[in-house]
Amino acid sequence: MANVTVVGAQWGDEGKGKIVDWLSSRADVVVRYQGGHNAGHTLVINGQVYKLSLLPSGVVRPGKLSVIGNGVVIDPWALLKEIETITEKGVTISPETLVVAENAPLILPVHGMVDRAREAARGDHKIGTTGRGIGPAYEDKVARRAIRVCDLADRPVLEHKLDELLLHHNALLRGLGAEEASRDETLAALLEIAPKVLPYAGVVWQRLDELRRAGRRILFEGAQGMMLDVDHGTYPFVTSSNTVASQAATGAGVGVGSVGFVLGITKAYTTRVGSGPFPSEQANEIGETLGTRGHEFGTVTGRRRRCGWFDAVLVHQAVKTGGIDGIALTKLDVLDGFDELKICTGYELDGRILHHLPASQTAQAAVKPIYETLEGWRESTRGARSYAELPAAAIKYIRRIEELVEAPVTLLSTSPERDDTVLLRDPFED
Repeated sequence: MANVTVVGAQWGDEGKGKIVDWLSSRADVVVRYQGGHNAGHTLVINGQVYKLSLLPSGVVRPGKLSVIGNGVVIDPWALLKEIETITEKGVTISPETLVVAENAPLILPVHGMVDRAREAARGDHKIGTTGRGIGPAYEDKVARRAIRVCDLADRPVLEHKLDELLLHHNALLRGLGAEEASRDETLAALLEIAPKVLPYAGVVWQRLDELRRAGRRILFEGAQGMMLDVDHGTYPFVTSSNTVASQAATGAGVGVGSVGFVLGITKAYTTRVGSGPFPSEQANEIGETLGTRGHEFGTVTGRRRRCGWFDAVLVHQAVKTGGIDGIALTKLDVLDGFDELKICTGYELDGRILHHLPASQTAQAAVKPIYETLEGWRESTRGARSYAELPAAAIKYIRRIEELVEAPVTLLSTSPERDDTVLLRDPFED
């Protein structure tokens, strides 16, 4: 029986939270392996809404082990606040149910200060970050000056690393004319929170290896989406980590063979938050309709998402670069009632037809979508739990997506509710 890795196949916000929660009923362990608290997953279970950022979606299911891997950058204050919020809703979270990698890097207040100061300095050329310090924290990781979870237990090392880190970041803040971070305040805050975070710390790679050898099913949960990957996305309008499925191995400390079946979560249309190219965007009544019906507001930021037609070129690219074995198609019900639907099947650039998104920033902004028009449907698909309940036109739409992206639809979501899901192929049985 395979493990499963869940990735977003667009620009994030594809509905990964619900799908991971649904799949977690078949898993023993759920692992977050990249990103930070800029990610946002919304779960709706029996009318109760859970909004998660750092915690794996499996935390709401009793009897499951949740893991935050070394590939995640962790704001310890945000983590504890999230644990407190979820606990207030009746979910039990303890060191027995949640393990945090001891070698995971921390996000400090100075990282957010730098993030926001740099975005302000960019003026009209903002990248569109959440301002929560994720990028600067990943920079510190690769620059070898990051403070990690394990450092909270070693005050001399903690102080030395903090001095090195602030030497770099405060110089940058001075240059941007922004307020500098206080060394004493930051140290005091870290020492105060250390005993609250350290009980969750563990040797994640070792724990996962033991669980794998014991035959436990592991579900790896990604954040953001493939088109935000720092290598393969719409650079520089991307996140600061790799969002491809292979990052599950690096970000959790397991062998690449443990990644298992790769499930790409894909909306039945396309959305994007923040700046950057969006070839199939509909800045018109269609886009407004999609956004209103789909409640397209960011879980973390509250920002309204840009909306457009399904871009099969981008998802096909994500399938190939991400090693996606099957698609979970979400929010099909948002398309109910359209007389016709469009799918982007290629791009036109300077008289040439492209079937991929070029790497050049200028070219990405200049491509024009080529559309194929399909018949819409008037019937409601909301809440459907079998193919037999779907209109013929909806099935035709799904089949055409499968052909264009070269991956089968293995799961179909027809509402935010956990059980409104059509299972066509169980990834854990593949």
